Amino acid sequence: MPKLLVVDDEQNIRAMIRKYAEFDGYTVEEAGDGMEAVEKCRKGSFDLIIMDVMMPELDGFSACREIRKTDEQVPIIMLSARGEEYDRIHGFELGVDDYVVKPFSPRELMMRVSAVLKRSRTEQPATAREVYKYEGLTVDFTARMVFVDGVQEDLSPKEYDLLFYMVRNRGIALTREMLITNVWGYDFYGDDRTLDTHIKLLRKSLGPYAKLIVTLRGVGYRFEG
Repeated sequence: MPKLLVVDDEQNIRAMIRKYAEFDGYTVEEAGDGMEAVEKCRKGSFDLIIMDVMMPELDGFSACREIRKTDEQVPIIMLSARGEEYDRIHGFELGVDDYVVKPFSPRELMMRVSAVLKRSRTEQPATAREVYKYEGLTVDFTARMVFVDGVQEDLSPKEYDLLFYMVRNRGIALTREMLITNVWGYDFYGDDRTLDTHIKLLRKSLGPYAKLIVTLRGVGYRFEG
């Protein structure tokens, strides 16, 4: 039974998430601020963390940074009343798996929880080494590493997933719906800011090879290489 940590300074928000999570069969622990969340993660392990951004003592971003020092793999879904692109970029750079803007649908949140957990559990290392190269760009699927002109780039988990999917489907027009469904693992809800933010971060990481990600207006993206 998956164990969730719900972190929010609003008790009613925690109670609502707990209600829906326990209905879906999850075990739930709660934390009222970032400091308490970090302490709970140091003392025990969780299958997924739902974390609010704006909290007393220690905000969600800072708590996420501390948690990542000891656990780089636990999936984290951030909650925030603010939907600005800067906040999304900051969260994704810290390795956040998903970003949900308040107010949100509890059922949609549970669908995202299920999708993130399913994806994190089904990812298996490749049995044979798989490497893609284009000029000075090297994408090592097996080692989960990316090199740009000989320099290793430190991508976020979702940047790796997005790049790997696009490279494996290079030359194909990938709609936004296809990318969201196959990289994030849940149906497309019409909010494409998450995808666009990750594309922007990925292009920044690829440097001179950002041109390989081509924008198809009104459709999505295509990786050419």
